[in-house]
Amino acid sequence: MRVISADGAQLGIMSSRDAQLKARDAGLDLVEISPNANPPVVKIIDWGKYQYQKMKEQARAKKNAKSSELKQIRLGLKIGENDLNIKVRKTLELLEDGDRVKIMIVFRGREMAHKEIGTELMNRIIEKLGDQVVVDGKAQMSGRNLTFMVRHK
Repeated sequence: MRVISADGAQLGIMSSRDAQLKARDAGLDLVEISPNANPPVVKIIDWGKYQYQKMKEQARAKKNAKSSELKQIRLGLKIGENDLNIKVRKTLELLEDGDRVKIMIVFRGREMAHKEIGTELMNRIIEKLGDQVVVDGKAQMSGRNLTFMVRHK
């Protein structure tokens, strides 16, 4: 197996017994870094310190990672053009932050008889969002709401 010392220097290829003796002489542990390599690569390190550093690195990565959330935008069927533009702009801001957005068109009263108007509104919204947006799945009616999901490309 190929042996690497604690300071990163190559010690060469040696038997596993010799590598274990070198690690024991240094008062450290022998850890297999790359078992699939030919020959396998091992490193002489302090296992406790190595685990501690790995744990700290994972905590740092988790802290810096942005989780994608599901945001929701609700709008009525009789929304004005200006209000629609504001909702579309807000949706684009949420998408740029890395969130997915669930857009819900709410039907009230007799509006349920005109579902095609809701579909037209949905198509207008998708057109206004532009090319940078992908619609996840198909729009579905659930009760008095027409919902569809969008995410950033």
